[in-house]
Amino acid sequence: MPRLDLEDTYLSLDGQGRLHRHPVEGFWETVDDNPDLLSTLVSAYVSEADWPQWEMHPGGDEVLVLIEGRMTMLLDEAGGERRVEMTPGATCIVPKGVWHRALVPEASRFIGITYGAGTMHRSA
Repeated sequence: MPRLDLEDTYLSLDGQGRLHRHPVEGFWETVDDNPDLLSTLVSAYVSEADWPQWEMHPGGDEVLVLIEGRMTMLLDEAGGERRVEMTPGATCIVPKGVWHRALVPEASRFIGITYGAGTMHRSA
């Protein structure tokens, strides 16, 4: 099997052992109409700047694992904003239903594991 790069090919999992591969090119433009997209997305991203918007996943927790760089995750929780400083190897679990975004003082690569059904966005 050829080497897989999560920055070029996302994976979606159904929790029952099924897996689909999704080319990154054009993925986000068709995400809402993709019949092959399973419930949990596994992907890798490069962030070179602060995220311009908040996001929230109402259906499940999200796991973010920093591979390179530095990021600070901002979690807009009921008790106020919580900051999670991330350096390479760090993992941040974003609880289901919590608005979050990242401050990126240094270009970063990270892996996201997201139960994304119903994901919402709002301006920062």
